[in-house]
Amino acid sequence: MKVNMQSVNFTVDRKLVDFIQRKMDKLENYYDKVIDADVYLKVENTSVKENKIAEVRVNIPGDDIMMKKQCRTFEEAIDEASKSLQRALLKRKEKIRTH
Repeated sequence: MKVNMQSVNFTVDRKLVDFIQRKMDKLENYYDKVIDADVYLKVENTSVKENKIAEVRVNIPGDDIMMKKQCRTFEEAIDEASKSLQRALLKRKEKIRTH
């Protein structure tokens, strides 16, 4: 799957890019009509430890599914977002299957 990544005010290291790519590739197992994904990584300037924000938008025919998670690390935020996206894609697949 093609994954477009953008980071705001910092550079992403290669390990994080590979991690995100693996997580997004797994989404195709749940819904095979996924076109691509857009990932936006941000660091919020607050004193709270959970200041890493990951927004993931998955483009599918006819609609987009977007998840936004805020956690201590980007890996944790991407993991949480991918779990939520898996549930949303399965729900979408069931909805299409019943029609």
